[in-house]
Amino acid sequence: MTTLTICSWNVNGLRATLKTGDVQRWLETSAPDIAGFQEVKATPAQCDASEWERFGYRTWWNPAEKPGYSGALLLSKVEPGDVRLGLGIEEFDREGRMIQADFGALTLITCYFPNGGNKGVRLDFKLAFYDAFLAHIDALRARGRQVLFMGDLNVAHTELDVARPAEAAKGTGFLPVERAFIDRLREHGYIDTFRALNPDAVGAYSYWDAWRERRARNIGWRIDYVIVSGDLAPSVRRAFIQPEIMGSDHCPVGVELELP
Repeated sequence: MTTLTICSWNVNGLRATLKTGDVQRWLETSAPDIAGFQEVKATPAQCDASEWERFGYRTWWNPAEKPGYSGALLLSKVEPGDVRLGLGIEEFDREGRMIQADFGALTLITCYFPNGGNKGVRLDFKLAFYDAFLAHIDALRARGRQVLFMGDLNVAHTELDVARPAEAAKGTGFLPVERAFIDRLREHGYIDTFRALNPDAVGAYSYWDAWRERRARNIGWRIDYVIVSGDLAPSVRRAFIQPEIMGSDHCPVGVELELP
């Protein structure tokens, strides 16, 4: 058996996080085998590849068409088979949100799900993305693939996942129609690894608004996930959040998988 550590981190601007050294310190100390970054807001030409190559990582990029916006990056010490960028739907793919890679029987996806926007201006776009993504991973399952996807889903599922539920319910990210997406994932046989292994955990958040030192006060949201298809659930040995890791308004989340 092989144990893989797989992590996800919304870095909210890779260049700034590289400049502070937070990414490099995390790669050196946490040493995930595979890491998916979201909201990188950069292109390969704007970053020095030696900053991760020295730790043994290869990279696959999916930057957004719009400069300084969105974007995904996959780092791996394990050589994948097929790698695919996006969902194959132009209105979503121009924003550089998803990278998919095959590792044996496992299909791994790192994805930056849309934000509903101020006053819900992008809520319809977000919900359409949810629908398309669920159809995509269900199609993978129908082909016999094991599925793990990770990233910033931009939604907290239950009141356990947000510090101030009443306040959160006033804006996007905690609306019933958004939270229903996590319910649908469960109905389709997908497992929220952290909540499955830590069913009663409170105060476990992955995102904190910068306003009024909310991170220091742990007034946060758990909106970053690692989710697996049901057949992979027995392989999950640990699911964790790393709130001590600085460099972004999000922190890394991850799992340890034991695979043949």
